[in-house]
This record gives sequence, C-alpha cells and structure tokens, in this order.
Amino acid sequence: MTSNRKSNNHKEGEKITGAQALIRGLEMENVEVMFGLPGGCILPAYDPLIESSIRHILVRHEQGAGHMAEGYAHVTGRPGVAMVTSGPAATNMVTPLCDAYMDSIPMVAITGQVGTSAIGTDAFQECDTVGITRSITKHNDLVMSAEDLPMAIRQAFHIATTGRPGPVLIDVPKDVLQNTMSWNWPSQDEVEDSLPGYKPNTKGHARMIKEAAHLILRAEKPILYVGGGVLKARAASALRELAEMLQIPVVTTLMARGAFPDNHPLCLGMPGMHGTATAITAMQKSDLLIALGARFDDRVTGRVNSFAPEAKIIHVDIDPAEQGKVRKPDVPIVGDCRLVIEAMIEALRDLMQGGEKQADLTPWRSRVSGWREQFPLAYEPSEPGEALKPQFCLEKLRDAAPEGTILVSGVGQHQMWSSQYWNFNEPYTWVNSGGLGTMGFSIPAAIGAKVGRPDKTVWAIDGDGCFQMTAQELVTASLERIPIKVGILNNSYLGMVRQWQEMFYEERYSEVYLSPDLPDFVKWAEAMGCVGIRVDDPSEVESAIDRANSINDRPVVVDFRVDAREKVFPMVAAGQSNDDVLLPPMQSSRREFLR
Repeated sequence: MTSNRKSNNHKEGEKITGAQALIRGLEMENVEVMFGLPGGCILPAYDPLIESSIRHILVRHEQGAGHMAEGYAHVTGRPGVAMVTSGPAATNMVTPLCDAYMDSIPMVAITGQVGTSAIGTDAFQECDTVGITRSITKHNDLVMSAEDLPMAIRQAFHIATTGRPGPVLIDVPKDVLQNTMSWNWPSQDEVEDSLPGYKPNTKGHARMIKEAAHLILRAEKPILYVGGGVLKARAASALRELAEMLQIPVVTTLMARGAFPDNHPLCLGMPGMHGTATAITAMQKSDLLIALGARFDDRVTGRVNSFAPEAKIIHVDIDPAEQGKVRKPDVPIVGDCRLVIEAMIEALRDLMQGGEKQADLTPWRSRVSGWREQFPLAYEPSEPGEALKPQFCLEKLRDAAPEGTILVSGVGQHQMWSSQYWNFNEPYTWVNSGGLGTMGFSIPAAIGAKVGRPDKTVWAIDGDGCFQMTAQELVTASLERIPIKVGILNNSYLGMVRQWQEMFYEERYSEVYLSPDLPDFVKWAEAMGCVGIRVDDPSEVESAIDRANSINDRPVVVDFRVDAREKVFPMVAAGQSNDDVLLPPMQSSRREFLR
C-alpha cells in the first residue's frame, strides 16, 4: 500500500518512543480503524493511541479482532489491522491469520512480545509468535529495535497489499515499545530496496497471452472459471468486457461471487461441491477452462483425475506457486488478473482484426441453456404447519435487501444456501471464509464490514452452531454503535455434519445435536444490547425482515427456526467425480440430460 501522508508533519530525527513510532507509522499508512484488545506486553502502544486519529474498536476476544480486520479488508480492499498482546492473545490470532492467508486477505497483525532479555526463558505470556505463525503469514517479523519499527511497518503494508495479498505479522517486544528512537519514515524506494527478493510479476508474458488468445478463439466449449483473484485485482469490469466480447459462459467460485453479475445471461453461478448443476456440468464438458485468479480447489474439482477431462487450461494467477499445483495448465500466465485480462482483450482484438475468427459457440450456449432450464436451484416448499425452509428465508431476505447490501456468512449449510439463493450483482458484497472454512467467522467479519462500509446494510447469515462461537462480539457492535443485522438459520444441529452423517454414515447421528431451547437466542441478543426477533412460521418471515431492516441504531438478531431435515443440493460428495453430482430429489429423474 502506498503511503499518501506527508511525513513533514513529523520532524526527521525527532526523539520518540517505539510505541509512538508504531502508532505514527500506522497513521502514515492511512489506517483509519483498528481492532484489538490490550494486555501487558502491548500496553505501551495503547498509550499514544489516546492522541491518535485512528479509531480503535475494543473486541471481546482476540479472534474477533482478526476476523473484523478480515471483514473490513474484504469490502474496502484496504488492509485490516488488528493489535493484541503476547502469548494467548497472539495464539488466539492464529485462526484469523490462517483464514486470511488461505483467502488472500490483506491484513496487518501487531502482537506484543515479552521484553528482549526475557525471550526464550518461558516468561509469563511468552510464546514464539513468529515461529507459530510462519506458515500462515505472507511475512512476519520480530522487531528487536525501536529504530527498526518504521521500516517494519512500511514493509508489512507493502507486502500485505502487493502481489497476492495476505496477512503480515509484526511482533514487538515490550521494551522495544518503551525505548526511544529517532523518527524516520522510509521512502517507497527504500522499502523496495530492503526486499530484494520480493518483486511480484504483474504484467503477464506477452507470448503466453497471445497463445491464450489463439486457444480462446479456437475453443468450441469454453468456460470462464473465475476465482477470488479477480476481485483482489479489481478486475470485475475487465472480466465483463471479456465475457461479453466473446459471449463465453462464466462460473464464479465461492470466493468470487459478485465478480460477475448473477443476473447476467452468461452467468452460470457457482461451481463445485454445492454449485449449480449447470456450472458443474459445463466445466466438466468444456474443451477450454480459462481460469482467472482461481486455484483449482478440491471443492471445485472433486476427484482431480476426472475433472474437466477434455479441457485445455489457461491459468492466470499472480502467484507462480499456483501454476501446476493441482492441474497442469497448457498456458500458464503469471500476472495481475486485471492487467492480464486487459492485455488478453487487446490480443484477441488484434487477432480478429487480422482475420482470425472465433469458433461458433451457438451449439455450446444452447446446450448450457438447456441445462440451466432443466436444473435450476430447487427445494420443496413448506406445507402448512411445517417448519420453515432455510432457502425460503434467504429468498425473502434477498428480495427485501436494500440495494448494495453486503452479505456475510459463517460456514456450513447456511453458507452454501446463502451463496446459492442470494443474487450477487456487485463485487465486494459477499464476505465469507472459503479456504479455511472457519466457524465463528460471520459475526466479527460482519462488524468489520460494517465499519468499512457504514453506508451499506450488512446482513450476517449464521447457523446456530457458528453463532455460538463468536456471538459475544455483538456486545462490541452494540457499544460501538455498529448496527449489523444477523439472521440465524437455527435447525438445532450442526447442519452440514448432520447432512453428511445422514447421507454417508447410515443416519448414525454422533454428537451433532445442539438444542432447540438453549440458548434462547432472543434473550441472548437482548442481553447483548441487540433487538431479538424469533420466527417460527413462514407467515412471519417477511414482517420480521422488514422490522429488522427498519432498525438502524443497534444490531438486530433474527432467530429463524428452520427445518433440520433440509439438505443442500446439488452436491458432489467429497472425493467423488463432478460427473456424479447429486441432484435435488425432484430433479433426479432428469439426470440423463446432464450427460
């Protein structure tokens, strides 16, 4: 991230403490908000915060600070910042750091550490934070001198936000924060010179781009396979131009929802384990997959050796480590998705102006349209007197949502239904934990998203299992006046685990039942300063949602009591081929049309 603030507000060589330098450095990096919880070793850094322009949001658990930073980064594109103390506070940050690492979220975590002389002595609240987090951060740094803090901060923000984004951790001993230093602020050139081995390639190789263009024009059954990298690269407009120019169908992965509008005629929805039957099948039958910022995740490919067997692969990714990791590409292109797509469009235009024609895609588009017509997302509506269907709740939430609403989800059945039944027509309106699949992500991430985009309505969709992991952060939301809205799809079970046990373990339900009565989510919500609403009947759904949407001075929690028997379909069982997609019962008799 390029620092825009002028350093002439601060005198070069001015004597200040390391703690003052840390907070000043964050200000120089244009940090407006940070999430954290103080403790012994980080305490010196909290003193200069009193005079700082940075808004600090006090969390109830350090994991919440990390997920809030992630939610903020998801919707703003700016790095989220979290600051906590040493030992157990730092280890509580491990899950959000790993989550951010797997989903390429720009984040800077600052942890306190015991004094330099005590490091390695098993001092109180000491742990090897750098060692523990080395494999789940893009970069981390134990800063042993106050003089080194400005450069460490500049490096952290530069690394977190360039190339493939990711989390960076700065570990600062207590005495480093207390010691004095001479203020300096490194230039961008100095930062880049200090990282000689870090030079992300953004442009893409011209020859490979031209080769990709030839392949695209020759393909008779192409699919644009779009991953989260398109959003990270701010490439949604370029993607749309490419798709419309060639009329190629588009699938958007769980991390890419909104990168291409769901209401666009070329959009096939989400592929993978719980994707649409059309998206899954179109990828399987394609002769060319144009993978843009996607990593061939196992939840998309199913059994790898049977995935898209006839397809050639063009793989565009800024991270060279992704090339060939799962599926060997025919044309690997390392570069920023936006820049590569723009160059690809130019190369395609040049070829077509030179007389090369695109293959006729009419039969392919017709075939895809047939699948879409035959296999829409479907579920059996509730009969009178029956329990609520979760899909119905989501449809009503979607239809009543103000324009530009941001949807945040936890992990499980509710995550899949949210991705399936919401219409994501704008980028950066979907926030979820994709790679790590972190239960408890939703509530704190929604708070971070609302802080980042206070002008937007933010709905968090959670399951009753997920909600109970981090719901205490609603206290933070109430006290900080962050009016998120929460919809709990409450089926009294760990829903996705129940689905698997029913389908693959002969209905042997082991340790999956929660409780229909405890806790009382309405009372819990009210105890945390929120408005609590309970919905038991389909006739109550719309009025409850309207009431929730009308409340903007505090958080709202709506407890939707939904049918525990409901399953997520379509489904590709783990380790199985995408050819063996399981359809909703009412479509099973038509599966021959997918052949």
